[in-house]
Amino acid sequence: MQGLTRDHGTQPVDTLMTRWGLDNHDLVEISHEQLNHKQVQKARKGRQLTLHLMQKVTRALNDAIFISLPKDKREAFDPYLHRHLFNYAKGFDPEAPDPNEPLMPAE
Repeated sequence: MQGLTRDHGTQPVDTLMTRWGLDNHDLVEISHEQLNHKQVQKARKGRQLTLHLMQKVTRALNDAIFISLPKDKREAFDPYLHRHLFNYAKGFDPEAPDPNEPLMPAE
């Protein structure tokens, strides 16, 4: 097991949460799946998560973003998949454009 790391550094989910103006508590609050602050923090900082937990964080992020959008913009929201949020997820593409860029709040 030498050479394998379970720490992958700051994750894309961290950047997305910052850009959408969300904090850990927003995801914990919206989740219907008993997501806790420690799990969200681990996700953001790059501690390797199980697929199940990555999906749980993804659902909470999508829900938090969706309810933050004005009603007239919600239909245009394209939900993120776990492979968009974690650089160690199968199918992650660092060059993939964010389809929700036009919906993001101005920085």
